[in-house]
Amino acid sequence: MNKTNATNYSNWDIIKHGVPQGSILGPLLFLLYINDLPLITTKNAKLVLYADDTSVIITNPNPDEFTSNVNNILANIHEWFRNNLLFLNLDKTKFLQFRTKNTQKLDLSRTLLNSQITNCKDTKFLGLNIDETLSWKGHIEQLLRRMSSACYAIRVITPFMSETTLRMIYYSYVHSIMVYGIIFWGNLPLNNVIFKVQKRIIRTMTNSSNSASCRQLFKRLGILPLQSQYIFSVVWFVVKNKELFTTNQERHGRTTRTATNIYPPLCNLTLFQKGAYYSGLKLFNHLPQNIKILANKKKTFKSALKRFLTSKSFYSVEEYFEHRDS
Repeated sequence: MNKTNATNYSNWDIIKHGVPQGSILGPLLFLLYINDLPLITTKNAKLVLYADDTSVIITNPNPDEFTSNVNNILANIHEWFRNNLLFLNLDKTKFLQFRTKNTQKLDLSRTLLNSQITNCKDTKFLGLNIDETLSWKGHIEQLLRRMSSACYAIRVITPFMSETTLRMIYYSYVHSIMVYGIIFWGNLPLNNVIFKVQKRIIRTMTNSSNSASCRQLFKRLGILPLQSQYIFSVVWFVVKNKELFTTNQERHGRTTRTATNIYPPLCNLTLFQKGAYYSGLKLFNHLPQNIKILANKKKTFKSALKRFLTSKSFYSVEEYFEHRDS
């Protein structure tokens, strides 16, 4: 029996605001719709937009002015949402106050639309677990669980895979999660637990004993140890963002032996010194001269840096700084 092919169509209707869910133009129209949202901020506030997630960073050293800025920006956001027929998801809205460990936390309680905004000690932002003192403890703990699961999976499949295939699997399931955000947490003592799991994975991939030294195994596989990977990622961050840094030659206007080095800004805060910006320039300045001079040729520089770190296989940042180019 022949069946008649029937085509069904939705009824046409007028859309007064918004777009149908799943439409092709939806994401683009949404970005155009919220394009003017950052204009509502004050000089002490900055909006960070990523798809439909919006974060507001408010800074002010004066506690009273800081509180006033928070209240003003919340009022401005509420007004903007109301004028643009949007609603703020208060269940997903959190308030996180960044501070140093020695700084007293301000007693702030924020209310919007008669609802309390959750004042939290940590939050997840674009896959990173961020806490109020930037200790990265929560992120490293979560990473440890994921690394341990990957270690178990590799142990199960190792008898059936070649070393070349295992190396591909390593980069897919271990390296990809290990390097994410490493420029922020990679220089902390807490990351030793991650390094231990990485070495366990390397020994498993090469069928080595638990007491075997991994340094030569890292070199054989062409895989960077955790701290070498941290050095690579931070230095690469510096080279990709050269406009954020000033060289000694640009600072002093003289061509000297250290002219290509980056001029370090004055800094007394330990938290800043451990950050990607300050640590990055120090690590870059310690590179061998034949690699530093390649900084304007990014592809060549990246390859030379990877070869250098793979050949040395540094286990710590201190070991890197003790190395002298011969």
